[in-house]
Parts: sequence; structure tokens; C-alpha cells
Amino acid sequence: MNKRVIVSLLACFLVVTVCLGGCKAVANNPKGHIYFSQGVHNTEGCGQSNDNCIATRNLDDPSDPEYPQWWISDWTMYRVFQHYKEVPPPYDLPPKDLTPDDYEVSYGTTYYDSTYIPEDGDGEGAMLEHYEKRCLPIFPQNNHYTCSFVSLGNKAYFLRYDDQNPNQKPNICFFSPYNHPPRTDFIKHLPYNTEESTHLNNSLQAYSIRVPNGDQDILFGYAFNKNSTGDSFNKSAKPYRHPQSFYFSGDPNPEPNAPIVSQNYTNFRMEQPEPLMWKEIVEILPPKLESCCLFANDCPNSVSKSKDQLSSGLDALTYSKN
Repeated sequence: MNKRVIVSLLACFLVVTVCLGGCKAVANNPKGHIYFSQGVHNTEGCGQSNDNCIATRNLDDPSDPEYPQWWISDWTMYRVFQHYKEVPPPYDLPPKDLTPDDYEVSYGTTYYDSTYIPEDGDGEGAMLEHYEKRCLPIFPQNNHYTCSFVSLGNKAYFLRYDDQNPNQKPNICFFSPYNHPPRTDFIKHLPYNTEESTHLNNSLQAYSIRVPNGDQDILFGYAFNKNSTGDSFNKSAKPYRHPQSFYFSGDPNPEPNAPIVSQNYTNFRMEQPEPLMWKEIVEILPPKLESCCLFANDCPNSVSKSKDQLSSGLDALTYSKN
């Protein structure tokens, strides 16, 4: 399967705008960095022929859950590298019927605000996903570093941090000119999965797609709790179905060795992220931004790297010079 499709199907979150308080130039032509996402992050590949990437619902399917207009949540990430075929997601916290020898645990936090409008008017919504000590394991490289994906409006960026120097500003590259945060009703783009919804004693509503890819299908799915519950932050809010997990196929190569990944939400709450956070992100953007080259063939006109270099960790992130 094309790696551009894989990254868009698996990285359903993504990254920061260029124009707030003055535009910052992107140093290369971003054409080719717009990824198909089944309608979740953009309209690429969606039209009348495929119902604008809106999934069909059966009459007996439950109504679609939706995101609150803004929220913050911590999450625990499980990189599952053993027995994932016998015990597929969605998983409990921790995964039932798997042992600690089957997965690695790491942590992070997501900030989401659907009401944000960038100053340049290019799109709407803001979202930041921060991965602590273990980056999103969908790239063919060691993921043992801290990273963030941030979206402000339509523009998306990748931030990589130096864990040895936590006060140092992150390295930043341009991920895509058209990769907005999921809309509050984004789940309409994913088919309802009856079998996955039976996991955890029938307590879930699961939505996923599977793309055939050799011996193992490529999986991309979300699970929400079936029962509505009150919010821990906004006590006056009407009870709603909280997100339970985001689960997907990572990169199965020896590094990062992530055939299946699950981000299980903890303390999901209707708290609006501080607007100053988005402004501070924009302020650290460099004057010129290079395109991200997170795959070996992502930027064909840039200086090529060997497979060994791509697996060496932090230096695997290169930049396009075209």
C-alpha cells in the first residue's frame, strides 16, 4: 500500500498553522504533501462517486457519537508487538488477555478546540497531540523521542524535541498544507464495526476501516463508550459518549516494531485549551519551514538516506530542499 495513504489513515490528528501575527514562508512547494484521509482531515479523494467519504449506516446501527466542541485528554499508548492477531483491539486499560511482554507503554496528551480560527482564515479548528518519550510509531525509524503533531486550521506541522535538552526549542517541519483537525462529527466517515463493538463486554461503539495489505490488513479505528456519562470538568454539561480509544496499524518494521497501536483515553474532559498555547506554538515557528521527510521516499528530490540511517533515530527526520 502507498505510504502516503498509510500515514494519513494512521495519523489522525496533526499539526500547526503558518500565519498568526504575520505569515512565515514555507521554503518548498508543498504539492504532494496532501494525504487521503477518508474525509477525516480533508476532502482529498472524496466526491460524488464515493458519497463524499461518508460511511453507510444500517437502520439498526446506533446514532453517531460526536466530539465536544473542545476538550483535553491524557492517554496511555500501547505499542503491541505480540499476540495482536489473537487479541485485536479495541483494548481495555491495560489490554485484557495480553501481558506486559506483549506491548510497550507510553503516555501523552491531546488538546482540541473546534472553534479556533487562524488569523489568515485558512480553515478552522486546532489540535495538538503530544507524545512523551515515544513518538507516534508509524514511521520507519526508532521512535524513542518526544514529538508533537499540531493542527491550526488547514496547515499541519511536526515538532520533534530533544529529550536531553528539554528547554531547547523543538525542530519543526511542514507536514501538509491541508490536514485539519477532525471535525466534531468526523465519525460519520468511518463504518460502524459490530464485532469490535462487542469488545469489553459490549460496552463500546467501534468504528473502523481495514485496508488489505498482504499478510496483515491496515487498521484504523475509534471506539466510544456506549453509555453516556457526565463530564468531570463541565459538571453542567449533558452526559455524552466519551471517546475510549484510537487504535491503528503502526509500522511493523524492526524499528519501531508497531504492528498495532492503541491510544486509550484517560480523564477525557470538556476543558477548552488555553488560547495562549496556540499563539506560543506559532511564535516558535522558524522564518522558513522545510517539508517533513518522514519516510524513505517521502521527498524524492532531497538528499537520500540509507535504510540504516532511517533507522538511526532522531537523525531520521530529514527536510526537503526542493
